[in-house]
Amino acid sequence: MGSGPVGVAVVGAGVISEQYLRTLSGFADVRVLAVADLDTGRAEAAARAHGVPVAGDLATALAVPEVELVVNLTVPAAHVDVALAALRAGRHVYGEKPLALLPGEAEKLLAEAAERGLLVGSAPDTFLGAGLQSALRAVTAGTIGTPVAASTALRGLGPERWHPSPAFFYQPGAGPLFDLGPYYLTALVALFGGVERVAGSVRRARDERVAGAGPEAGRAFPVAVPTHVSALLDFASGPTATSVFSWDSARPQVGFEVVGTEGTLAVPDPNTFGGPLRVRANGADDWAELPVDGRTDGRGLGVVDLARAIRSGAAPRASGALALHVLQTMAAVTDSAARGEFARLPARVPPPEPLPVDWDPVAATLG
Repeated sequence: MGSGPVGVAVVGAGVISEQYLRTLSGFADVRVLAVADLDTGRAEAAARAHGVPVAGDLATALAVPEVELVVNLTVPAAHVDVALAALRAGRHVYGEKPLALLPGEAEKLLAEAAERGLLVGSAPDTFLGAGLQSALRAVTAGTIGTPVAASTALRGLGPERWHPSPAFFYQPGAGPLFDLGPYYLTALVALFGGVERVAGSVRRARDERVAGAGPEAGRAFPVAVPTHVSALLDFASGPTATSVFSWDSARPQVGFEVVGTEGTLAVPDPNTFGGPLRVRANGADDWAELPVDGRTDGRGLGVVDLARAIRSGAAPRASGALALHVLQTMAAVTDSAARGEFARLPARVPPPEPLPVDWDPVAATLG
């Protein structure tokens, strides 16, 4: 299993890479050795900004012998190809969500990793942050009694208003369900365990959108995915949840509540790592704040947890199996919408192990 920091190559030097590189640079468990991108100039700029010694294309990164783990931050359509290249080069993989565009592709990816004795992890890792881990502890402690149901809502007008290159958000593997749904669905699975069946209804407001910022401002591009998704999810452990994901609403909204037999928990935004976390007991006149304890570093905690799993032999929490279940759930929502009936999930996963309150990768002793 080796010892010392795990050598990492970051593949994909786009917008999100800045947060990963910033987060990973502060942890003793990992050492970023290479940055790769199709645009090698962009890779070189990111490497310079974060003191990474090697920059270039994917082959350059995989040629660094000390690299054990590839962090795949490419666009969704490239996730599987890059991950397979890394696995076939003998590297573990942690990727941005979704794990693949289709569940079948994700299953093949995980089968390849298992055959080679390698680990696969996947975003989102926000459920490892202080806010959602504190929510999990509150539910486990019985703060709201027995969980009965949850409701989540993500509404807005879409990323074309601010992203410098927004077209990929409206292609297969993205849209509000596949781009933002993983945050909410992963948090729900962390709270309740696996999804048993789903029902979905989807709509698309427009067939074309226009970039509103950056060098592509004013350019029109096609929309190939639903932009308003409603889902009903039944969990094998008993609770049910209703979720809305929309890029068609002029009224921005982020909401996540869990209803129990003794009260309601207002859960933090699952696309963040912090609080606030609030509870309202049955019969109470107002909400009460609950303590929020844990890490708030940002994207990259899942990479650190995977690196520690590589060294210890433990199972990673932001695992490929969890990401596959979430992907299967999203695919089942769209399948249900097309068929007009409930869709059952082919398999379920247990919720990932909670983080200990004192989990601290910075202070971890490296063996």
